[in-house]
Amino acid sequence: MNRLQKVSADAASAGRKIFCAFTTVGYPDLVKTEKLVLGFARDGVDIVELGFPFSDPLADEPTIQYSSEQALAGGVRLKDAFDLARKLRKKRCEVPLVFFTYFNPIFRYGTKKFLSQARSSGFDAVLVPDLPPEQEGDFRREAKAQGLAQIFLIAPTTSPARMRMIARESEGFIYYVSLRGVTGARQAVPSDIRRHLAEIKKTADKPVLVGFGVSKPDQARELSRWSDGVIVGSAIIDRIRKADGRIEPASEFIREMVLAVKGETGGR
Repeated sequence: MNRLQKVSADAASAGRKIFCAFTTVGYPDLVKTEKLVLGFARDGVDIVELGFPFSDPLADEPTIQYSSEQALAGGVRLKDAFDLARKLRKKRCEVPLVFFTYFNPIFRYGTKKFLSQARSSGFDAVLVPDLPPEQEGDFRREAKAQGLAQIFLIAPTTSPARMRMIARESEGFIYYVSLRGVTGARQAVPSDIRRHLAEIKKTADKPVLVGFGVSKPDQARELSRWSDGVIVGSAIIDRIRKADGRIEPASEFIREMVLAVKGETGGR
């Protein structure tokens, strides 16, 4: 059982909600990414998704696309993501790390090499949105051999049969996409989300976290009533962008969101 699986199991046994934060590796720069993640861990974030920038992200809206473009323009490479994880672990940051990226950078780097480096540098899981469980084959076998959990997405349009398969195959937690389309902050919670979550939780034996569009404490609080926790990404990046690269507004926002989801006991 790695860090991610332990956090998920502990939260489930304690009836505690989970807060997961996403940020792009290298935005606004690598030093600030490291500081941001250390702050996440200090402020009660349970899981961190580190998104490696890709030039053609299928599931990301303009805010995260912008952060990816800026990181790539700054010369960020896969090696930088691995080095970042190593630095975090050397500083005794034990928050579970999920490597979020698309399959193209992995393919170009070499699947086996990528998974080996991800595990040895300190990552606990991988999430590859354009590599569904039906198509992964060797990737899944090698990830298991390395001790890396794999996380899969369930969308509002996912069929019942496929939902059951993903609920079975996803490890650590299930990522429920609360909206049709790309990621990004939204102002309202979809009206049918409660029913969808209830259907998933009937067959899931692991936490179900809601992502895509969570942007306000009230939303996070409401969604966590029906799920096992929330994932926030675009709203974090948006605050950094609006602050001209300063991370302090994003850190303050995270503290508000952790409090909304986990209450007064949110801090570590």
